[in-house]
Amino acid sequence: MNYKTTIIKLAIKWTPKKIVVWIANFILKGIAQLIDFDLDIDARKVYVHIKLTGEAESIEVWLNDFAIASKDNAYQLLIQDAQSNRIWLTTIFTHIIGRAWNIPVPPQFVGHFKLIAELFPPTPIAIEHQSN
Repeated sequence: MNYKTTIIKLAIKWTPKKIVVWIANFILKGIAQLIDFDLDIDARKVYVHIKLTGEAESIEVWLNDFAIASKDNAYQLLIQDAQSNRIWLTTIFTHIIGRAWNIPVPPQFVGHFKLIAELFPPTPIAIEHQSN
């Protein structure tokens, strides 16, 4: 890990949750409201609690052991475990976990994705599952 990824990880860890929620809700205004979230970069876990506009109940999502694999400026998303409090969403997750999904990256964002891939490299287990 180089100094850039170390600095970015520290910035993510030190960013107050209230600021992230406020910015997300500003961007999602009229679409959804972010109620809560948690991102643990080191453990590769994400929790999101969101309420879609017009819906009575909120949605909770847990992602575990995710990574971005890169090879020759091509990127893939790997998710090993995902769950939700909604049955239909958990069912969708069962179809996408454990597989590598290509991420279309416009040429002007390749440099940014290279850095993201350095932040979330696949573990040896994830690489083994990807090749199967």
